Amino acid sequence: MPAPKTRAVSARGMVEYRPRIARGLPIGSRLVCADNTGAKELKLINVRGYRGRLRRKPAACVGDMIMVSVAKGAPDLRKIVFPAVVVRQVRAVRRPDGTRLTFEDNAAVIMTPEGELKGTEIRGPVAKEAAERWPRVANLASTVI
Repeated sequence: MPAPKTRAVSARGMVEYRPRIARGLPIGSRLVCADNTGAKELKLINVRGYRGRLRRKPAACVGDMIMVSVAKGAPDLRKIVFPAVVVRQVRAVRRPDGTRLTFEDNAAVIMTPEGELKGTEIRGPVAKEAAERWPRVANLASTVI
């Protein structure tokens, strides 16, 4: 009988186990900022921990930590690179029970390099995959789908 999968929390506050999700956000994508930091629109610059293939653009999915710059928003936040976590994506997320989940927009929340959220609230729903992987995101989420 195989051993049950455990959920170990890393130093960054992230749960290690992660299901395979379709990567729907390539580099250069624009995302809505779903927190109250003052940023309105984010531009995806890089995907943390992405191991790709030659000439393939790195892409992110729900629950991934990404590097973003603020494209629209407060002047003190603009043109600075921040880590963020993707909480919604338009591309369908297939769950193990066979259901598919899609959102109306692509959204992320800005974090600090230590893994803490920069804002104090999250607007809109959050995918269950992101909430399971990032407990701090789950604590602030009003709705987890």
